[in-house]
Amino acid sequence: MNMRLTAVFLMVATLAMGSALKAGEAPAIVSNVKVLSDKVEDVSSIEAWQKSEIKDGMTNEQKALAIFDTVVKFRHFEPEPIEFSGLTSPTVTDPIKLFNVYGYGTGCTSLMALARALNFEARAFTVNRWGQAPEIRYDDAWHFLDPSLIAYFRKPDGKIAGVEELVANVKAWYEKNPGYIGDVPKIQKFMREQNGIKSGPELLRTSPMLDDRGNFPFNYFGWYTAMLIFDGTNKTPFEYQDTYTAGYRVNIQLRKGEKLTRNWSNTGLHVNMDGSGGNPELLKAETGKGVLYYTPKMGDLSNGRVGNGTLVYEPPLADATFKDAVFSSENIAFSADKEKPVQIKDGAASGSFVVRMPCSYVYLSGTLVVDAALAAGGDVSVAFSDNNGTDWKDVSKVNAAGPQTIDLKALVYRHYDYRLKFTLNGAGTAVKALKISHDIQHSQRPLPALGKGDNTITFSAGPQEGTVTVQATHPEFKAKGQPSLEEFHVTTTGFNPDTFKQWKTLVPAGANADLTMPLETPGDLVRLRFGCNYRAGDKNEGFEYQVSFDDGKTFKTVDHAMGPNRQNGKFISFSEIPAGTRKAQVRIHANSKGNCVIFAARADADYTEPHGGFRPVKVTYTWQEAGQDKQDVHIAAKDNDNYTIKCGDAPKMKAIVLEQAD
Repeated sequence: MNMRLTAVFLMVATLAMGSALKAGEAPAIVSNVKVLSDKVEDVSSIEAWQKSEIKDGMTNEQKALAIFDTVVKFRHFEPEPIEFSGLTSPTVTDPIKLFNVYGYGTGCTSLMALARALNFEARAFTVNRWGQAPEIRYDDAWHFLDPSLIAYFRKPDGKIAGVEELVANVKAWYEKNPGYIGDVPKIQKFMREQNGIKSGPELLRTSPMLDDRGNFPFNYFGWYTAMLIFDGTNKTPFEYQDTYTAGYRVNIQLRKGEKLTRNWSNTGLHVNMDGSGGNPELLKAETGKGVLYYTPKMGDLSNGRVGNGTLVYEPPLADATFKDAVFSSENIAFSADKEKPVQIKDGAASGSFVVRMPCSYVYLSGTLVVDAALAAGGDVSVAFSDNNGTDWKDVSKVNAAGPQTIDLKALVYRHYDYRLKFTLNGAGTAVKALKISHDIQHSQRPLPALGKGDNTITFSAGPQEGTVTVQATHPEFKAKGQPSLEEFHVTTTGFNPDTFKQWKTLVPAGANADLTMPLETPGDLVRLRFGCNYRAGDKNEGFEYQVSFDDGKTFKTVDHAMGPNRQNGKFISFSEIPAGTRKAQVRIHANSKGNCVIFAARADADYTEPHGGFRPVKVTYTWQEAGQDKQDVHIAAKDNDNYTIKCGDAPKMKAIVLEQAD
C-alpha cells in the first residue's frame, strides 16, 4: 500500500472513532486485533466461542456435545499449569485462558464453566480412582460428558447416561461376575479375549468414543478405565469439583513499534520452568504422534501444543503518536527531536511517564533497554507496578550514557499486565530510546492455521477497548510474585481469618460478609465483568453481586448467586455504567446461614481506550511447503477485511506476526 493511500485510510479511521479521539488526532493504539482462519474455530472469549460453536436451533444435547467437543479439541489432558494467581488453588482453570495460553489441563472445570455460561446446571462427582467426573443437566436429567477421559455413554434409548446410572450399572455387573473388580490385568484380558465390551455392563457398550481396540481417543484410557472408575467401590459417588475462574479473553493491542510473534513451535520455555511444576508432557509432543496421535482427526493443524513467541515494544519516541501511547505523563515534553524526543518540560522539577504492557499471553521473561541523554548529575529511575499502578517498586536507575539493559524477568514472570514508570531527573535529561522485550507462552492449537488449498483469512479490529483486571492471590502464593488481596487493595470484611489462613477460602464468620474489589480505568468504563466460585449450601443463602460508582458510599445489587449447591461458579457482565465513569467498586456480599464459601473471585473492567482507533495492521504468515519456505504479507487497511492464502501442498506452519503497518 502506498503512503498516500495509507494516509487516506488513517484519516477515515480517525474520523470514524467519534468521541474516542479528538478531532484530527491519530489513533495511538489498535485493540482487539484478531486474525482467523476458516480452518480453526474462534475460542478467544466466551462470546466468540458461543458465536463459533453454538448455533440457533440446536437441541440441548447438541449444545452439551459442542461444549464437550470444544474442551477435547483445545485442551489436552495433563495437570494444569500453575500461575499462583488464585486464592484456593494456584492452578489455571479459566477455560478460555487454558485454550489460548496453554492448551492443556484436566478439563472438568472447563466443561462446567462453559456449560454454566450457557445457563446449564453442571456438577462433578468423585468416583473410584477418578477425581472428577463432570455432568451437564438438561432435559430433566444429568449426563456424563468427560473431556479428560474423552468419553460419554449412551443408554438403550439413545440418551447420554449420568454418573449415578453408570455406577449402578457397572456395580450390578460386578455382582453377577465376581472376581474381576479392581483387577486391571484380568479386566483387560476379559476385554481382549472374551469380547468383554459386548458382554460387559450394558451402559459401557455404547460409547461412540471407543475404537475397535477398546481405547478412547486419548489412549491412556479405555473401556477398562471405565470399568474401574464406575465400579462403585467408594460406596456412592460424592459431589466434588475444583475451583475455577472466568473473565480472561484474548485482546491483542498494538501500538507503533509493537510486534507480537506467535510460533507454531517452542524453545522449551513454559510457565513452570522455575521448578513450581514439572515440564508439560506436551512440550516436545508432535501433532499426530505420541500423546497427540488422535488430534488431527479433530481438526488439529498445529505442529504441537506448547508455543513460544515474543512481544517486543520498541516505540518510535519521536513519532507524534507516542505521546498518546503512554499511559500517563507529568512534566514531560514530547517532540520530534530524535536526540531528545522525551524530556523534562520544566527543568526545576522531575518529570515522569508511564508505559503499560498488557498482553493476552503469559510473560516468561522480560528485558528493558533504556538509552538516555543525561544532564550533569541527572538520571532516569525506573519503577514497576503490577497492581494497576496503585503502588510502585523501584527497579533500577539509569545514570550512564548509552543503552542500559535491565532484567525484568523476576518482576513480570507469570504476569499478563504491568506498568513501568520512568522518572527523569535533572534539567535537560531525556530518554532517547526504549525497547521492552518478552518471551511468551501460548497454545498452538487455536492459532489461525492454514491447510492445503484455499484458506479464507478474516481480519478484524475493535471494539477499541482495554481491560483492567483484579485477580488477587492468597498471601501464601505471594512469594511467587503475584499481587495479593492486600496489594490489589481488595477489602474483606466479616470473613473468618483462620479459615482463610488455613484453607485459603473466604468463609463468613457470621450472617454477612463482603469482598470488595476496586477498579480504575484510563478511559470511560464500558462494562464490569465479575463473579466468584462459591458454595451456598442452603436455598435461602448465597451472594449478592453489587456495584458502586461513588467510591463505595452506596452499592446497587445487580445479580445474585444463590444455593443450594456444593460448589458453583457465576461470572456476570454488567454494562449499565453512568456516562464518563472511570472508577468503580464491585462487591460480593454474602448472606450466609452457615454454609457459604468463596473459593475464587475475579473482576474485569472494560473501558474505551482514550486514544484508541484503527490504523492499518500488517499480518505476516510464514510456513513451509515440501520443505520450501513460504510467506504471505497482508496489510489490513480497514477494521474488517477478508483475503485468501493458497497453499499448494499441506503446509507446516511456522509463525504469525502482527504489528502496525508503517
